[in-house]
Amino acid sequence: MTNNDILKKLRVALMLRDDQIVEILELVDFRISKSELGAFFRAEDHENYMECGDQVLRNFLNGLVIHLRGTKENPKNPNDVLAKHKAEIPKKDNTKERPEFKATTKDAERGRGDKAPSKSGSAAGKPKKKEFPKGNGKTSVVEKVVYKNGKNKK
Repeated sequence: MTNNDILKKLRVALMLRDDQIVEILELVDFRISKSELGAFFRAEDHENYMECGDQVLRNFLNGLVIHLRGTKENPKNPNDVLAKHKAEIPKKDNTKERPEFKATTKDAERGRGDKAPSKSGSAAGKPKKKEFPKGNGKTSVVEKVVYKNGKNKK
């Protein structure tokens, strides 16, 4: 497991944003920009990928201890800090009802412009739908299939 993987997993587990990671690194007087930090989280085959060095990870872990526990003079409860991170995440508003999908008529689709209008002009020239055959009123969904296995039976 590389340092980049460790940094990614800690970011996800602790629900940290890039600006929060920059602030954590500044607690131990380590300056890094968001773009440099973003290079650590890229895929290995990306052109801007950068390998996270031991010094960056060490400083992040030391800053994380101070961020979560606080200092001797000003101690913090790590659970409170994590709860604060969780509260800062914007929640999706699922209470909005999604609009119903309404099928458009063929006349409305004809005027869309991406398809050429049909030559018939109206539905009058189209043949009527086939009526159900006499019987139970339903058409057969599955047809009878004749299998030909390559052997001629005569």
